[in-house]
Amino acid sequence: MNKKKLSAQVSGRRNHLTQLSPLFVILLLLAVSWPRAAAANELHDCLVDALSRAEDDVTVGQLRLECQKLIHEGHRSEIPGQQEMPVVSERVMEDREHVLQPFTLMAHKPNYLLVASYNSAGYNAESFKEQFDDPDYTLDDVEAKFQLSIKFPLLVDIFDTADIYAAYTNRSFWQVYNTKESSPFRETNHEPEIWVQFNPKWEIGGFTNTWNSFGFNHQSNGRDGTLSRSWNRLFAWITFERDNLAFSFKPWYAIVDEDDDGDNPDITDYLGHYELSASYKLENNVFSIMSRNNLESGFKRGALELSWSFPLFKWPYLKGYVQYFTGYGESLIDYNQYVNTIGLGLSLTDWL
Repeated sequence: MNKKKLSAQVSGRRNHLTQLSPLFVILLLLAVSWPRAAAANELHDCLVDALSRAEDDVTVGQLRLECQKLIHEGHRSEIPGQQEMPVVSERVMEDREHVLQPFTLMAHKPNYLLVASYNSAGYNAESFKEQFDDPDYTLDDVEAKFQLSIKFPLLVDIFDTADIYAAYTNRSFWQVYNTKESSPFRETNHEPEIWVQFNPKWEIGGFTNTWNSFGFNHQSNGRDGTLSRSWNRLFAWITFERDNLAFSFKPWYAIVDEDDDGDNPDITDYLGHYELSASYKLENNVFSIMSRNNLESGFKRGALELSWSFPLFKWPYLKGYVQYFTGYGESLIDYNQYVNTIGLGLSLTDWL
């Protein structure tokens, strides 16, 4: 084995260990803090719901006792006098409660772990072969995938109409079953963003325009050489709701120099200039769909994602999760490669 190849493989394995360590830290923190935090959060959420709908002569102590009783009996949704709130408005109300607390971190996009995700189209290993100078480098069709997404408030109640948020989303594709290549992280996408958010509550055709956001988004995979991918966008995010149904339109302007032979000058040919999404909540089930670049590309380079989160073991803070993706752009490394994946795992938080 030549020195160049040996150096690349040693460096690759060192990077695999470096990327793996944060995952163990996150899992350890979840294991330590989960039971206590889950119970406290459930009581807090119950009190917030109850307070927003309670009569003036009801005390906080009475509501707390009632919530504790209902949670203990497993009837969290049966608070007396509680009326169903549209799903997006409920999330906005919860966010508004949390932003007033110090050191607040909130869920942004869905947080989930797919224990196994199978790609029937197979992954392209050519870039990896070139990067590691290894013609025998292989990728498994089955891997794990997880997404961690948090947001936090920077400024709230600007002129009593707007809030400013920042967020970070990590989406990782882990070849955990590929022992031949030392179970590497095939791809990790980092997505920091910042935006200003308005909650206008405009009524349009029976739907409520619950929030409008305008911001800046950066996405990259933190790599160099032939594996490097990145792009920047200015975006708007317009969301409507009606009872348990929510849908959104998210257009963006990509800051890409198409004359530059950089990482991915043609990325908009595959990821387009907007995406459409919708979610429907049925009891404790959430069904979601996302469509991107299908109309623009004439259904040749688009993407479709379907997901379903469902109750698991009657534990409200951990749900089963199924995700199907077909098309382009599931990850930055594969933005111009067709994939067709189906995965099964666990969901920590949903869109709704």
